Amino acid sequence: MHPQFPYFSRRVLAVALLSSISALAPAFAEGGATDLDEVVVTATRTAQTQDQTLAAITVIDRAEIERLQPASVPDLLTGRAGISLANNGGVGKSTSVFLRGTESDHVLVLIDGVKIGSATSGGASLQDIPVEQVERIEIVRGPFSSLYGSEALGGVIQIFTRRPQGAFAPSLSAAVGSEATQRYSAGVAGRTQDAEQRGWYSINAAYQSTDGINAYRGTRNFDPDKDGYRNSSLTLQGGWRFDEQWDADARVFRAEGHNEYDGSANNEADTVQQAIGTRVRYTPSERLKITAGLGTSADLSDNFLNGVYSSTFDTRRELGSLQADIGIADALLTLGFDWLGDKIDSNTDYARDRRINRGAFAQWQQAFGTHSLQASARRDDDSQFGGETTGSVLWGWDFTQALRLSASYGTAFKAPTFNELYFPGYGNPDLGPETSRSVELGLRGEHGWGTWSLNAFDTKIDDMIAFDSSLGATGAPNNIDRARIQGVEGVIGTQLAGWDLRSSLTWLDPRNDGDNPNHDNLLPRRAKQSGRIDADRRFGDFSVGASVTGAGERYDNLTNTTRLAGYGLADLRAGFAFDEAWSVQASVANVFDKRYETAALYNQPGRTWLLTLRYQPVVR
Repeated sequence: MHPQFPYFSRRVLAVALLSSISALAPAFAEGGATDLDEVVVTATRTAQTQDQTLAAITVIDRAEIERLQPASVPDLLTGRAGISLANNGGVGKSTSVFLRGTESDHVLVLIDGVKIGSATSGGASLQDIPVEQVERIEIVRGPFSSLYGSEALGGVIQIFTRRPQGAFAPSLSAAVGSEATQRYSAGVAGRTQDAEQRGWYSINAAYQSTDGINAYRGTRNFDPDKDGYRNSSLTLQGGWRFDEQWDADARVFRAEGHNEYDGSANNEADTVQQAIGTRVRYTPSERLKITAGLGTSADLSDNFLNGVYSSTFDTRRELGSLQADIGIADALLTLGFDWLGDKIDSNTDYARDRRINRGAFAQWQQAFGTHSLQASARRDDDSQFGGETTGSVLWGWDFTQALRLSASYGTAFKAPTFNELYFPGYGNPDLGPETSRSVELGLRGEHGWGTWSLNAFDTKIDDMIAFDSSLGATGAPNNIDRARIQGVEGVIGTQLAGWDLRSSLTWLDPRNDGDNPNHDNLLPRRAKQSGRIDADRRFGDFSVGASVTGAGERYDNLTNTTRLAGYGLADLRAGFAFDEAWSVQASVANVFDKRYETAALYNQPGRTWLLTLRYQPVVR
């Protein structure tokens, strides 16, 4: 390891490694800790169990969310395999997610199958999605443009909102914590009481607020006050099975936030994140399913300086899809078509404010004895830059009942944003898409004592968009850069002496590979080493747990002159169930009050606490 890697961070990763090695000793284990029978959909756009999936995937379910008691969705993602985060000052502040070392806008984010994010800046505001609205998160690592089109260069993160778990399931929670934090949620979900339970519904509302911390310690528009945040959200969902062939569902998610911040030209913002989708499925036989979907999403932001309106950057997206899943012998053929329309509305005068993308794709999945194959190809036609073709092949071999070897190759692309294309005085309308090629080798084990996986990958990105000083007096973005990213990810879950243990480790080498003065420098804000350990145990009605996360040093700029030190954090949690429905939970994050930064000059919270009262009857 690097000689400047802090001692505590080295110990964090060493403990994670020892935990992983100890988990490989089944003589000390008492049973598996991961349910690989859980159905997932993101890796193939079709339903399959986790153990069938050939891609590298992480699933975070509602039980784990409530057990970990995270402050936000970004906190829930921290330390997961392949993920680096950069946050600008705590809960609710702008957060960038780097998946497998790719850029923060190289990850596709979906809410219930609907694409979200800003077409101007390129990123998705994960910090504005309340964790109380989340039922499950599926993280698929690797290039998936051949199924999803633009942005899925580093992978896909799909967030599923709360779902009914029984005939009638009310829930509520109330929490208070440090920095005047308040969090409330209430919901009801269930299924109709007819014999076939053909209908279902879910309604969930949540509110959170905090005084926050002083987010910024730099000199630009410096203000030493605390920067608060509040968020109100609502999800509405419902579905109905008309008969054995037809069913339909609809979902609405909306979150409205108010954010205070420092360090930029503005210091306040009113935001909206919204995703609305509906689907109709027709299943005339066991070998044919046709799904049609329509959706819309919005990323809205009004910005202010000291209470005075400054700017608006609104993105609205309209989406449509048609997909046919066709069973042929022991294989599954998927044919699909996607339509996406982006429109922006801003007080900034863009040369163009809308675009349309059409994409057609095909996928083949088949098992050949102990071998499995997933192959897909896609053609996208974009009204801005023309066409782009991508493809991927994934292969798996179950060479024993417990071990699977996998290998894959895939290409992907990322369309330029409206800011890169048309922002006045900066944009370059001649930009083309960024493209990538990735290879991966994986090994996965499923044993009576638990599960583990190890994945190594190599990604080359061409035509990366970077500032080109040769284009006029002020310069402009251009397709001139390259990057090469190599990495290894390890994940283990087991039980040891009554404790549920889960560990993730990532080793990453994200390098600038372009012909420029920064050649061979590390890409900014990606740690070369990161890891996470979660340990939980129940003692009757009591539960206790701890999490340790660590990240090595990183740099905040392309020249690698602004260094961010590595860090290690420890969190503690406990819970007590009064009866089947009522429980109380307490958590302390950053127990040792560690000072650290994930983005230069932006502070992170010190030691914080949260006390939660939860009502959730047992589903029968």
